[in-house]
This record gives sequence, C-alpha cells and structure tokens, in this order.
Amino acid sequence: MHEMTSSRRYFLVGGAGFIGSHFTDRLLSDSSVAGVTIYDNFSKGRHWHYETHMRDARFRVVCGDVKDIGSLVSSMAGHDIVIHLASNPDIARAASEPDIDFREGTLLTNNVVEAMRRSGVMKILYSSGSGVYGDPGMREMSENEPLKPVSTYGASKLAGEALIRSYCHMFEFTGRAFRFGNVVGPRQTHGVGFDFLHQLLKDPRKLRILGDGNQSKSYIHVQDVVDAVLLAEARATTPFEVYNVATDYITVKEIAVLAVECSGLNPEDVAFEYAGGSRGWKGDVPVVRMNSERIRRLGWNCRRGSREALRESMIAMLPDMKAGRMEIKGKW
Repeated sequence: MHEMTSSRRYFLVGGAGFIGSHFTDRLLSDSSVAGVTIYDNFSKGRHWHYETHMRDARFRVVCGDVKDIGSLVSSMAGHDIVIHLASNPDIARAASEPDIDFREGTLLTNNVVEAMRRSGVMKILYSSGSGVYGDPGMREMSENEPLKPVSTYGASKLAGEALIRSYCHMFEFTGRAFRFGNVVGPRQTHGVGFDFLHQLLKDPRKLRILGDGNQSKSYIHVQDVVDAVLLAEARATTPFEVYNVATDYITVKEIAVLAVECSGLNPEDVAFEYAGGSRGWKGDVPVVRMNSERIRRLGWNCRRGSREALRESMIAMLPDMKAGRMEIKGKW
C-alpha cells in the first residue's frame, strides 16, 4: 500500500475517466488529503464515475479542455500534485487519422507541464504505457531498454515522458512516469474484455476476435495501478523516474473463454471467429513483456494476476453494461 503525504491537493487531468475515478475514490478515502480536483472535457469521462463524492467539500469538478491553457492554468493553481491521465483512448484510430495522438496526447502533455510551470505546481504523475518500447517480441523489457515505438500512440507517450523529464531538469519539477500494462477494472470504457462482453450481450452465439487470438499481454487491475502510483509518489526520491507497472500474461484467446464464462454462457455454445493475422490492428504489438522489478523494490506488490484482474473487471462491468451506462470507446 502507499504512504500518503498529508494535506496535499491533487489535480487529475482527465480525471472523470475510468482510471481517474479510481484515483478519486482512493484519495478521498484518506482524510489527510486536502483536496481533489477533476479537470475533464467529458469526451470520454462520465459524471456517474464520481457522483458519490459530490457532497465532499474537498472535491471539485472543472469541465474544461486541456487545449485551453488559460483555463488549465487558473484551475490548476493552488494544487500540489498533478496526475495526468488524459490521452486518446482509441489506439487504432491513428491508422486513418495519424495526427490524433499528437492532438490528443503530445499536445496535451505539453500544455499540462506548461500550466504547471505557470501555476507553480511542481510534481506530476504521468500515465505512460508499454507502447514506448515498440515491438521487442518475447524479450522482457526493463525501463532502461531502447525505446522504439511502432505506433503514434506509443510515440506520443514517449514524447510525453521526454517533455516531463525536460521540465524536471529545467524548472525543478519532480516527475514520475508509469508504463502500465493493460489496465482493467470496474467502470472500464474500452478494452478487450469490455469488447467481448459487449459482443456477447448483443449475440451470445458468436464472438469475433481481432488477430489470431495468440496475442499475449499483461492485464493489471486498476487498484494495483493506483497502489503503484501513490507508492512511488510517497517513496521515490529522484527528480524524474520511470516505472513499469505490469503483472503476468494471458492470451486473447484465453480472455475470450473467460468472457464467455463471466457472461454465464457455455463455451461450447459460442463460436469464435478470428479476423486472422498476428496483430489486432495496424500498430498493435502482439506480445508485451515488461519487468516491474523497479517499482517492486519500492515495496509494491501486485495483488492480482492478469486472469483474476480480468475476471473481477468483467464481472463488475456486466451490470453497468446491461443498464446501458457504458459504450464502446476504442479497440483493445
């Protein structure tokens, strides 16, 4: 678990989304936290993600766009720590719209660090991703490996890390970048498990699977992600550091079987239809392996493996999906 620093005010960029809502829950559960502000344009964030906190005097919601740097600066003033979660959720969209990850990724991070400089906030926790490594195959990647992204999404995340590192050097910020595996959990709005459940609710007799089903990656529960980020905030001492945050691995085919089981269906009654090829879409990396020893040395322990994280996530999502509270937001 993390060690919270008392009387801090947190500013969550993109905080109304899936991951941001879990940071809000965790931070506001700690009476020593002085304030939490969500800054979101609600393109993918949802009001119901945080509605239980609306009576908490420490909680504030700002409907604003990160591209509006004037609004960002004025809203950010008076906070101590920025948690930057805003980015393009539809990774595959770049195949037809190549500048999406610049507009909804790199540009946003540039505005966030510049707003920090102008408003006097000195600490940032940044949601990066495994896409910065590119496609190294079965080789397990540590944080010091060469970074060779093969998607504009990965390039944008790498650019964000570089911007934050440079502001840490030039303006004495403290920065932490976290290269997550695939984050799953309640309130999830996209991803492979979400997509499979969505399909099965529409037609329980068949399931279409992108690629050949052999893609193999790490799926990490959002609560383990929150633990890792807040632990690093409390314990890390260097001006800038990067952390892999991942667990064990599972194939897409195995996730498909798990989705069928979570839906209460018999796997023998569901026909799997494979799109074919080793990749789900252009820029997809079929195999991802990350070494998380650096964050573990700080004291982080992942409480769920990929299978358990996915099972918990899908079981939690089903009631909201059936109630029509969730919709597809990009490919996995």
